[in-house]
Amino acid sequence: MSSTQTQPQTKSLLGGAMIIAGTTVGAGMFSLPVVSAGMWFGYSIAMLVGIWFCMLVSGLMLLETNLHFKPGDSFDTLTKVTLGQFWRIVNGLSITFVLYILTYAYISGGGSIVNHTLSGMGIHLPQSIAGLVFALVLAGIVMISTKVVDRITTIMLGGMIITFFLAVGNLLIDVDSVKLLVPDGEASFAPYILAAIPFGLTSFGYHGNVPSLVKYYGKQPSLIIKAICIGTFIALVIYSCWLVATMGNIPRSQFNDIIAQGGNMGVLVGALSDVMSNAWLNTMLTLFANLAVASSFLGVTLGLFDYLADLFGFDESVNGRIKTATVTFIPPTVLGLLFPNGFLIAIGFAALAATIWAAIVPAMMAYKSRKMFPDENSFRVPGGTPLVVVVILFGVLTAACHLLAMADLLPVYK
Repeated sequence: MSSTQTQPQTKSLLGGAMIIAGTTVGAGMFSLPVVSAGMWFGYSIAMLVGIWFCMLVSGLMLLETNLHFKPGDSFDTLTKVTLGQFWRIVNGLSITFVLYILTYAYISGGGSIVNHTLSGMGIHLPQSIAGLVFALVLAGIVMISTKVVDRITTIMLGGMIITFFLAVGNLLIDVDSVKLLVPDGEASFAPYILAAIPFGLTSFGYHGNVPSLVKYYGKQPSLIIKAICIGTFIALVIYSCWLVATMGNIPRSQFNDIIAQGGNMGVLVGALSDVMSNAWLNTMLTLFANLAVASSFLGVTLGLFDYLADLFGFDESVNGRIKTATVTFIPPTVLGLLFPNGFLIAIGFAALAATIWAAIVPAMMAYKSRKMFPDENSFRVPGGTPLVVVVILFGVLTAACHLLAMADLLPVYK
């Protein structure tokens, strides 16, 4: 056997980083400028950096636990072995809820952006009907096969990258430093930070991919750590550019109108379209928004589709896939018809549940695995127990902020 045949295949670091970045960045980014309008740019960047750090650490803590198990073991297995059946159920329910509520969020956002796109062509539909059309078309793609979703998502991601740099690049060139650094409206900023934290957490959700990276790379912690760090940092840079582009072009006071109209994707894109002088670049921005919400929808619903098929024991036959599609798509689509403008509300609820499986549970598992495997000479996140406590407190704070904001006990910019 030749030496080339005995050498293990080298996996691409870039590939892993792109998996993390691609999962992290999606339609949820359209919520960031709207929920950050109260605290504006400086506080928004500081908040994003803090959340990025906490979510990076929680992902590395999940990796630390995962490395004690064989490649391919799922989040479910890790939780069951380290924390027991109760936390396995709690974690499973939280993941299911996040997938369902994000499916509804993307139906709402998709209906909004499809409606905005059609309005530009002189076609006017009720937003609930636009959301239904969006859901039916993409649900059909998911129902056909995973391979079709993979092919279409790859094409969409390529289109997203091109349209994002064309549209946002132009917006960055036209940034007004006065709008960005000396905002108009009330001279109150810091009080609005707490209500925005849950939306920041949702914007850095990649944790479901950590077991996939362990399976992909094997037990090569240095490669996986680099992939997670690079991928999440790319997301942080993209979000920062997005905030500069939006807040540097739309006055703070104009966000009052955007929020009053529900703060949905189409409303924000419409406001940005008004300040873009070039019709072609305006088209690129609208196309980017359509691709972002469509690819996010496909990614989330494929995960939910496969999870529910396994849960209910539905097979891969046509009949089985129809059953799976029914339980996957009907509940969120009905919600989309009843509440077409729930994009921001749904993203907030996703954060509430995501605090469990993306912050609290990974930190608890890392703490428990250090007790279970004290002598193993494998990767361990620096910072010891104090950093575990910080991540758990971050998760609790995020959940508390969402609940307090819902109860009108936190200032929310309106």
